[in-house]
Amino acid sequence: MKQKTATRMKMVLSLLLGLTALSSSAQTDIDAIMMEKNAFCVGPMYTHSSWKNYWEGTLKRDNQNLGTVSSNMYGLMGNFGLTRKLNLLFSAPYVTTKASAGTLHSMKGLQDLSLFAKWRFWQKKIGFGKLSLFGIAGVSFPLTNYVADFLPLSIGLHSKTASARVMVDYEKGNLFATGSATYVLRDNMEIDRTSYYTTELILSNEVEMPDAANFNVRLGYRSHRMIAEAVFNNWTTLGGFDMTRNNMPFPSNRMNATTVGVNVKYVLPNLPQLSIVAGGNATVAGRNMGQATTVYGSFFYVLNLGKKEKKADKK
Repeated sequence: MKQKTATRMKMVLSLLLGLTALSSSAQTDIDAIMMEKNAFCVGPMYTHSSWKNYWEGTLKRDNQNLGTVSSNMYGLMGNFGLTRKLNLLFSAPYVTTKASAGTLHSMKGLQDLSLFAKWRFWQKKIGFGKLSLFGIAGVSFPLTNYVADFLPLSIGLHSKTASARVMVDYEKGNLFATGSATYVLRDNMEIDRTSYYTTELILSNEVEMPDAANFNVRLGYRSHRMIAEAVFNNWTTLGGFDMTRNNMPFPSNRMNATTVGVNVKYVLPNLPQLSIVAGGNATVAGRNMGQATTVYGSFFYVLNLGKKEKKADKK
């Protein structure tokens, strides 16, 4: 019975890690910040997430055989200004996981490499402000052959993805509002079993992963020196099925989450190439996932790879 209770949670961390990645990369690929041509912004990032309660379908409960499940992400992120209107971005995380109770062992390793291109294709002054439109495309793929079928302690889903995002940003003085919508295509993944059960018995080791959609809204203050923003994020799996009582969950379950949080970025006055970023978020609604609390921090340094010294363009 103890093992059955533990296995009911096996898929939860997949979405938790996915949302952690979104929160981490949100400092670059999902905001309206662009780098100048030939400017390269790079730095490490640390993220800690943990949860004790979770949603089994729509039923909220806890699991004393797992206790608190936590993950740490140590990432390297970069943003290169190919032009003032086109930026290229990457991120690569190293993830560790553990549970405070029970017998499931912790896991660690390199997760997935994410690559993005962000294009500001339209900008115009409207009224007393400025309206900008962006298109963002990205892909991700596993960096190592990590085990995906050991949730909630596996470090990821081992599924290749491709995403397309449209984003609108309006800035009036130092106040701004940014909204975006993303569609995520997810490739099939393989597990170390030759059969499994979803809503029917499938005699294969290949798992068909449902696609997903993400919506993000950011409101706050933005200047050359500081950014402070409130963030609303919603992730919805477009398909899948719910976990059921005493049945083993699966990576292709429906996994939805709504989070709210804050981000702060500060550029050091005496060293304007260096900025410090910190923030966090909390899950306020979910389905088949943990009610996670996440905090993160990082610093980024801007290198000029061109002939002349240039600074990051806040727009």
